[in-house]
Amino acid sequence: MEKIEEQFANLHIIRRSSEPKEPTYLLGIDTSKTVQAEKGNLVAVLCSNGSIRIYDKETLRVLREFSGYPGLNGVKFANSCDSVYSASTDGTVKCWDARLASEKPVQLFKGYPSNIFISFDVNSKDHVICAGTEKVDDDALLIFWDARSTSQDLSTRDPLGAYSETHSDDVTQVRFHPSNPNMVVSGSTDGLVNVFDISADNEEDALVATCNSVSSVSCIGWCGRDYKQIYCITHDEGFYWWNLNHLDTDEPITHLTIQDVREIAHMKECHLDYLLGGLYHEKMDKLFVIGGSNTGRIHLMSCSTVGLTHMTSLPGGHAATVRSFCWNMHDDSLLTGGEDAQLLLWKPGAVEKTFSKKDSMKVASSVQRRVRIHSHDSYRRRKKQ
Repeated sequence: MEKIEEQFANLHIIRRSSEPKEPTYLLGIDTSKTVQAEKGNLVAVLCSNGSIRIYDKETLRVLREFSGYPGLNGVKFANSCDSVYSASTDGTVKCWDARLASEKPVQLFKGYPSNIFISFDVNSKDHVICAGTEKVDDDALLIFWDARSTSQDLSTRDPLGAYSETHSDDVTQVRFHPSNPNMVVSGSTDGLVNVFDISADNEEDALVATCNSVSSVSCIGWCGRDYKQIYCITHDEGFYWWNLNHLDTDEPITHLTIQDVREIAHMKECHLDYLLGGLYHEKMDKLFVIGGSNTGRIHLMSCSTVGLTHMTSLPGGHAATVRSFCWNMHDDSLLTGGEDAQLLLWKPGAVEKTFSKKDSMKVASSVQRRVRIHSHDSYRRRKKQ
């Protein structure tokens, strides 16, 4: 654990993106998988103005921008090529070729009438896309598409089908297993975190496990050896950790439950205002949690069955709340984006350059109504029935 603490504490800013023409919050970051294999150099960033910017990772220069798409939620590169995806409140999942300048999506995955997509993911083989919807009437759905290219490829795809019985409110998170293309986990404002095996014939048989966070889910992810564990972060800064290995045993499935990390976190000379996400370090077989302060400081906490322990912090980068991050295991670099419109590249041992922190911005955007607000009363805590 000392190794990653030293790596994280030794991170310094090596690049800072240039000031954009239109300042926006940076709500999501993903790197092309060829970047992680050291064969490419693309970074996709979701912006609050309804655009996706493609950057060169090493220079943080904007290569192109897919703009004019209000209501985008999430950004994800394919695993085997440079296609980049995002779900939209217009009822589609859009796919662009990140190496082409054309702003028009190369593929459009259409939902059913009245679908409003607020979450999505692509499985490890790039064969299946799954998107979660807002609740409309009594329906909160998981929609599936075949994403494979064919000799008679169509630019518009219709759904394969949907799961409709397992969530009762907005499906805020969808995450496929990192290596098993049939396993997917979903999270909702109903507090439930559901695990599915989509190779089953129907929704009832596909449901492997249901975990309850008793609060609105803002972030979920796979972790643990062979990725048989799940962590969950809620909109009111709760943290939950479950072990699926214990499903068929007498051992409790719950590793850790913290209703509000802010109330129990002991930061070293700093303050924790929100949780940003989880980071599973494969080589160390260790789960970490990333949080931050509203002034831009980033915190790293280690996770164990007895709680979260503050390890180290990164000051001096952002001037406002950090909204997104992407850690690269291969070179131990970190990309972060925030409400100050800055994209930062951190690397260990780098000579820190002299930068002036940009002032915090208040950006008016329709997307802001959909993104998380870090406050005690931002979401009503769900109670167990």
